[in-house]
Amino acid sequence: MHVRDTADKWEVVSSTERLRTKLLKVTTEAVRMPDGAVADRDLISHPGSVTVVAVDERGYVLLLRQYRHAVKHLLWELPAGLRDRPGEALVDLAARELAEESGYRADTWHTLLDLFVTPGASDERSRIFLARGITAIPEEEITFVREHEEADMPTIWMPLQEAVEHVLAGMIHNSPTVAGILAAYVASAEGFAGLRPADTPEE
Repeated sequence: MHVRDTADKWEVVSSTERLRTKLLKVTTEAVRMPDGAVADRDLISHPGSVTVVAVDERGYVLLLRQYRHAVKHLLWELPAGLRDRPGEALVDLAARELAEESGYRADTWHTLLDLFVTPGASDERSRIFLARGITAIPEEEITFVREHEEADMPTIWMPLQEAVEHVLAGMIHNSPTVAGILAAYVASAEGFAGLRPADTPEE
């Protein structure tokens, strides 16, 4: 059997909106199953996100710590952000988030992974980029202001192998961060050869 995720759409008999916020919409959809039965499925509609695995010339990965109220934890994560500007190229969004959250830029970008973050309940997609050729943005070029949870986000550079060890020890929990760290470590064994271009379309 050919193993590849493929788009498909089962019949939606009815849809009832339960909640709408600035970011999310929650609906209950009655979906016809292959045997003809109809089952309710709750769906959280989400604009999507991008995540950045920034790896420097030493093989260190950039992590930042952010408070996540839904899980009541301070989490060590990769830089990431919402797809909040319609029409913006995903790699441009990733570069913007890297700059705004960490104060760094990168001159080499590749697509590392494409994820459905919580496919049992949400349509959120996250493209995970590998960023290399990392340099600090000069202070005089920084014009953005961090607010709310982003106002106090410590950053560290950690050896990629050590980050893998933290993941496997259960010390890092954010799912795109876990996936990105593990994928980058695997890709590093081949010198990051064979990764998809940064502008590869999502499937």
